Amino acid sequence: MTTDPHEHAEPIRRTVRFSGRVQGVGFRYTTESVAAGFDVTGTVRNLPDGRVELIAEGTAAEIDRFIAAVRSAMTGHIQHVEVHDSAATARLDRFRISFE
Repeated sequence: MTTDPHEHAEPIRRTVRFSGRVQGVGFRYTTESVAAGFDVTGTVRNLPDGRVELIAEGTAAEIDRFIAAVRSAMTGHIQHVEVHDSAATARLDRFRISFE
């Protein structure tokens, strides 16, 4: 029997900022919908400078799959992606849109 090496991996927090034509195209709602299929918590919100910020917590492998699915769903809208990893905070219990 083989086990997934990421199965017991420590959770991380990944902040991803997307730029391009990412506001006004359903990016936040699409991201929230995509998140339902992954074991992640976090938020997605519009930034005043026209970018969209996604914060996700979960295992690195699960977040990688989630971000890849978001990028696939929003193909053609994303021009640049900035990524920053940090320690998980475990403050959120689900993935949601933030309107702050």
